[in-house]
Amino acid sequence: MSIVKLNNRGVKNTTAFGSITGLGNMVFIKKLTASSSATLSFVDGASSVVLDNTYKEYLFTFNNLHPATSGAMLEFQGNASGGSGFNETITSTNFNPYHLEDGSEGVLRYMTAQDQAQGTSYQRISEDVNSDNDGCLAGSLHLFNPSSTTFVKHFISQTQIMSTAPGSYGTFAAGYFNTTSAIDEISFKFHSGNIDAGDICLYGIL
Repeated sequence: MSIVKLNNRGVKNTTAFGSITGLGNMVFIKKLTASSSATLSFVDGASSVVLDNTYKEYLFTFNNLHPATSGAMLEFQGNASGGSGFNETITSTNFNPYHLEDGSEGVLRYMTAQDQAQGTSYQRISEDVNSDNDGCLAGSLHLFNPSSTTFVKHFISQTQIMSTAPGSYGTFAAGYFNTTSAIDEISFKFHSGNIDAGDICLYGIL
């Protein structure tokens, strides 16, 4: 008996239940580890990085990113193929739920200062991370079909931090690179100071 499995990345056939493979798998590509690093950048074709039409979706994970400067916010930008300067045009939205350690405040708010309307700055995807020894950031960024030369390049990010307040702050950011050029470089940095420690991993999604 033949069955067909549908998902948002295509159609695959199989002849028996349990034999479908290769759908939705995460493929590890590269890990960059910070050590007082100004930036962590993933460049297609450099140091075994793949950021091309091999995958329609890419996932970056942030693991215990610790800032050298208290109050630093994580941000990212891209480069179009053949471009330079990490200044692609972005339209985005950003909102933030938080709850302080002493329980005094819990709020969900739209962060107008962190969104962009056809801006070319680095896109902020976190609030102010506490640089205490136990302070860090964790989260992820999805980048969709960056090699397309037809469509804009959408992204969705979610991060969680221990803030300077101190408290638990989440940030949900989404938007798109408003270009039909392929994006083949992604750079991450804190808006102030270095990335003292932690790592960012890149995966391709089949």
